[in-house]
Amino acid sequence: MFRLFLALNLLFLNLYACKGGIDSCRQKTVDSRAIVENSLHIPLQNNQKIIFSTTQPNAKIIKYDPYLSLYLIEVRKNFKYPFRVNTNQSLGTFGVDNNTVIEGKIIKKQVGLNSFATFSEPLSAPSLLLNSCCALEGIVTPRGIIEKEYIEHFLKSKKVAYGDFGIRVKDVGCSVTISSSNPFFKDNLFKKDDIVLELDGKKVKDSAMFMREVLFSEINSVHSVKIKRKNELLTLSVKTQNRAGGGYLSDTFLELLGISFDKNLFIIRIEKKAEHYGLKLGDRLLQVNKKDVKNEEEILEMIDNPKKSAYLLFEREHFQFFVKVN
Repeated sequence: MFRLFLALNLLFLNLYACKGGIDSCRQKTVDSRAIVENSLHIPLQNNQKIIFSTTQPNAKIIKYDPYLSLYLIEVRKNFKYPFRVNTNQSLGTFGVDNNTVIEGKIIKKQVGLNSFATFSEPLSAPSLLLNSCCALEGIVTPRGIIEKEYIEHFLKSKKVAYGDFGIRVKDVGCSVTISSSNPFFKDNLFKKDDIVLELDGKKVKDSAMFMREVLFSEINSVHSVKIKRKNELLTLSVKTQNRAGGGYLSDTFLELLGISFDKNLFIIRIEKKAEHYGLKLGDRLLQVNKKDVKNEEEILEMIDNPKKSAYLLFEREHFQFFVKVN
């Protein structure tokens, strides 16, 4: 009886929150100043805001997610009607900015940190993705939609970190197929074109679900992954390691070695563990294993797990040179 009372009370609160309709959600977005030029400043409860911005805000930062460019900050005064992340079934989905409301639906789910979700209608960026109760379904960024599961994970995590099995995947027909496998990932047993069938005894339905389970798993936790390799079925034991790149960070597998790039493949960061390669900031990557590369996706395709190393061609002030990394 008590559970029934709680359920009815929750239903009442949800219906009450929805009574203003989606037009009130646009007004709430305007009144809260949730959209400021090229960033989002979304008020939450407990004197906090979640900010999406590619530059560091001038505020007291509680935590920062560099992969998704999300900040949780402390504010002095609460907005009277803060936003919340929707944890219930969606009641319609709307792209909302200061001027417009556009109804539609997510037609392609977010696949980990490398492929954000897409909407059925064109949306301005940045903007909010809300349901008819003004609860967050996602945030719209220039690279696509960051879905609510990732926002919720960011808010709940004490320390921002994502798990990694050393692979990137894609949907091929009804199968989840490994598109690339990191040769620098310790004890990596996966190979390109392996088909992922099960994770910890549960059937893997799509790449979005699988990558979310991997990313949200605890670092150093051990998992069982059933795969199909050509005509052979294998069950691999995999330990979750810390993800080194993806999202708004470069993701070329070379980040694990301490080398990070911008979108034009110029080196923008060299960690201490990579200093022995003799590289400098501003060096530009031209080839991987003697094949031209123009973007991160091509690098992931060219770096091959079985080789356990890669030959990289760089350019520095019109001088070209090779570096072998492993």
